[in-house]
This record gives sequence, C-alpha cells and structure tokens, in this order.
Amino acid sequence: MNVAELFSLEGEVAVVTGAGRGIGEGIARTLAGAGASVVVAARRSHEIERVAKSIREEGGQALAITTDVTDDESVEALAQGAVDAFGRLDVWVNNAGGSPIQAPLSELPREEWDANLRLNLTAVWSCSVIANRHLADGGRILNISSKAGADPVRGSGHYSAAKAGVNSLTVSFARELGPRIRVNCIMPGAVPTEIMMKALRLEEKDLPKLEKALRMPTGRLGTPEDLGAAALFLVSRASDWITGEVISVAGGI
Repeated sequence: MNVAELFSLEGEVAVVTGAGRGIGEGIARTLAGAGASVVVAARRSHEIERVAKSIREEGGQALAITTDVTDDESVEALAQGAVDAFGRLDVWVNNAGGSPIQAPLSELPREEWDANLRLNLTAVWSCSVIANRHLADGGRILNISSKAGADPVRGSGHYSAAKAGVNSLTVSFARELGPRIRVNCIMPGAVPTEIMMKALRLEEKDLPKLEKALRMPTGRLGTPEDLGAAALFLVSRASDWITGEVISVAGGI
C-alpha cells in the first residue's frame, strides 16, 4: 500500500457531529477531501446545509442531517440516516460540544453543570454506544476533547471536568470495542472558534495579543484545517495500530 492509499477514505462513510462550523466543519471538509462520503450533523440546519452544499460543489459527497446529540432518538436517526443514504458507516467523529459559560465552580449554577455534562460527556458516551451498533467491522470512533481536559482552565472547571471524562471514555471504549472498532481522541489547543471567542470574551482584534501571550513553539494559533489533518490520520489506515490514545494537537503547548 502506497502513502496515498494509507490516507485515502475512498468508499467509506463518515459522520461528523457539530460540523456546521469551526473544528467540526474543518474535519468534515478534510474527510470529504480524502474521499469519504460525509454526513454533517448539528442542531443548526442552515449551517450544516451550507457545509454539505459546499462539499458537493467541490466534487465530494455530503449529506446534512439536523441532530441534537443530547437526544438518543435524534442520534439513532443520524446513524440510520447515514446508512440509508450511503449504504454503510465506517467513521464516527464526536465533535459536538463546548461551553460559552465561565464561572468559578463554587458559583456555577447547577443547571449549567448538568447541561455541560449532558452535552460534553454524556452525549459522547451515548453517541459512541449508538455508533457502535451501526459501524462496519474495522470502524473508527474519534472523540474531540480539549487541552482543558488535561490542563484545567480557570473559570471553566465544569468544561475541563467533562473533557477529562471524554479522555477516560476514549480509553475505556477502545479496550471494550477492540479489535472490531478503534477509538482515539484529539485534544485541540487554542483554535479561535466562535465558542472559544465567546467563552474567553475575545474579539478578532485580540487574537494577535493572545497568540503572543501563549508563546506557542509553532508561533501561531490553530485552525480547523490543523484539526482536520490530525483527524484524518486517526481515522485512516495510516493509524491502524493506534487505539485508546489521547493526542494533543495544540501547537506545542
């Protein structure tokens, strides 16, 4: 097998949750570029329709399915919709998540704690359980966590705790579902998505200052394309002997 074949997803089908913008969109576009038929999922229909249309216009295959990852029936419909549309399911990317709320844990309202865990941890568990029932043998699950899961961020302890849980779930699922299914996880660093900008109360003009303050060895903030490239590696044949790993993609910090 040559190098191009190692990274090819021709003939495969991938679901990406939270794919209407930011990191999820970057991953969806990259997997489509590698030949996968991609099902883009999120709650905002107009956003995923835009992404799917753009992928099709570039010669790829894509379908948008409006999905609430905190609702099991909605997730089941997503998985079945992917199989109905493309005949199989090979890759599932748990990307949906985030928290725009910042507050000390001692002041965080209980409803925010519960909502955060429901979206950022419980949904990853339930999506993985449902995906496992539909994935073909040799399927892959990829979780998108956060550097905050390993290095908690002040004011985002609830989010950090949920992402630490995702890191742990990754290892547990890899051990339970292998060798039929591989399960890995990416911890993104500073990628100026809409949610990150809102949580940190940043504007576009603030990014050069943030970039300088972080002093990243790579010299710049991350992009959705950076995460897409890492995701492609972890769901392609190039990583066939990798499972249960939580990998930092964070510019060296």
